[in-house]
Amino acid sequence: MVGSGAVPARETLFDEIKRYVRFDEEDAARLAAFHAHAAPHFPRIAGEFYDRIREHEGAHDVFTGEDQVERLKRSLVRWMTRICTGPYDAAYFDEAAKIGRIHVRVGLPQRYMFTAMTLIRLAFDEIAEGAPFAQAIAVRSAVSKVLDLELAIMLETYRDDFLARAQRAERLDREQVGRTLARTEHRYKSAVELARVLVVGLDAQAVVRLFNREAERITGFAREDILGMPFVEALLPEELRADHGALVKDVAAGRRPGADLLESSLRARSGKIRDVRWQLAYAPSSADDEVVLFAIGQDTTDEKALAARVRQSEKLAAVGTLAAGLAHEIRNPLNGAQLHVTFLERGLARAGMGDPDTLEAIQVVRDEIRRLSELVSEFLDFARPKPLVVKPTSLVALCERAARVAPSSDGGGARAEVTVDLPSTDVVLDLDPAKIEQVLLNLLRNALEAVGAAGGGAVTLRARRQPRHAVVEVEDDGPGIATPDAPIFDPFYSTKPNGTGLGLAIAHRIITDHEGAIEFQSRPGKTLFRVTLPIRLSG
Repeated sequence: MVGSGAVPARETLFDEIKRYVRFDEEDAARLAAFHAHAAPHFPRIAGEFYDRIREHEGAHDVFTGEDQVERLKRSLVRWMTRICTGPYDAAYFDEAAKIGRIHVRVGLPQRYMFTAMTLIRLAFDEIAEGAPFAQAIAVRSAVSKVLDLELAIMLETYRDDFLARAQRAERLDREQVGRTLARTEHRYKSAVELARVLVVGLDAQAVVRLFNREAERITGFAREDILGMPFVEALLPEELRADHGALVKDVAAGRRPGADLLESSLRARSGKIRDVRWQLAYAPSSADDEVVLFAIGQDTTDEKALAARVRQSEKLAAVGTLAAGLAHEIRNPLNGAQLHVTFLERGLARAGMGDPDTLEAIQVVRDEIRRLSELVSEFLDFARPKPLVVKPTSLVALCERAARVAPSSDGGGARAEVTVDLPSTDVVLDLDPAKIEQVLLNLLRNALEAVGAAGGGAVTLRARRQPRHAVVEVEDDGPGIATPDAPIFDPFYSTKPNGTGLGLAIAHRIITDHEGAIEFQSRPGKTLFRVTLPIRLSG
């Protein structure tokens, strides 16, 4: 094989690993035969694999969203196909090494590679046991060998990353490293490490020279990964680099005074965005010619979310009091009006008066009274919610029932398909099933009406398990909400011509009573409502 000098080295290493585990052509043939029987199981294995990952915070933290998870599932199916079909050559080695480098880049701990291989090994063993093979033991042996090959190659990438970082450290001037360590030790003894705020020290070029433990926790970056990196490129979201990044660089260079407070954001290693309130303190010192700017940050992500929920709850409570009084004042006159309409109908019947226009007018009055009565009932549901009746409930069964009960068309008859996307392993939550079903039906009905008004479309009801929460999403491909920041959870706000504006307000109250959260995202062609509910971990 003709190529660069690095290719033969990889071939030699790969051949050495294959010889060590005694992987030969017969094993390759057995795996090819096994693939024909196992391939139909690959999507199921991928789904169960990532459902298991969702239960563990260390592994789940590397996810950025459902789109990424779906891509990873497809990649896992391709990976299982590759390890069964080969060919087991230099290109195979490169592909396995590439996967390992991705694990290193996203910060996946090595222990999850070992446990992941165990899950795949068990799934393959189960298939091999049930397969119509005369040599089931030989097939299982071939599976074990090829998984060991994959694991060995991926571990090489972790070793390469460690060596690269070690070599970078060795290139630093030893004397300068000694001075830096002495200064750093003094700073850490001053409780920088124990502070519950992010402390990031920058030099005049806005390069990170100090990174405390809280900064590591919030960002997911290890200190050795971030030291020596430009602050702006390493930590700020791309959309803030031009504005906030320029400010940080100017302050570090002494071109402008430090800002008292900078409301900004931070990009964690996982790709998630956290809200951070920075205080930039320019403090050059003759005793420390490196750190000239301290960026002291407070993570305000949870604080802002809690404040928004509190404001919404206070608003709902105030409007609820008004609604309760209004409903009481309206209900009695409505009952009297309904009774007099009945008397009027009987009187006309006794008098033999059957004028169609008169009877139609009476029916219109009756219908309007009924509509007002239903509106009053909604007021009372919102203003005086009943206490939760909490019990262990299957989230999968609840979603399946809501999808069955939800109408498949709007009032005009436009069809809409509801797709259910649920985890392979059930999630049991402590909740009020009737009230949560009411929320799901409300969200599904809104989605179906939205796509129905556009002539039909698709609605997806999705549930996912996270380490400490369950997430339920209702997504549609309708026209979207005209104003993405509209106060749709406020009482009496509605985008429908005849809507009362209470459905989503009641849904918000129910989810809040469950100590959960409900939010939405909308643009033309996609609207997504996300409900997050806590999982009570026992033991």
